[in-house]
Amino acid sequence: MTRAVKHSDRFLVERNGDPAVLILSIADYVKTFAPAQDWLKALWDSAKRHGLDKLTPKEIDAEIAASRRERRARKAKSESGR
Repeated sequence: MTRAVKHSDRFLVERNGDPAVLILSIADYVKTFAPAQDWLKALWDSAKRHGLDKLTPKEIDAEIAASRRERRARKAKSESGR
């Protein structure tokens, strides 16, 4: 299993000469049988170009929280101006 994960090797296990089980990593499975759509690949490429692929989960959560605070403030301001 280590080879499957680290090197994307695949192993076919036979039972009585018939294929029974295919061993492959989850990453290899997703890449092969459920590849990312073009729009998602473009989004990933854009994030990488802007360095956003290096954000930690904590930094992402902070960005989301800041965005939500700003949205609430804008909404409250527009509602008070009515």
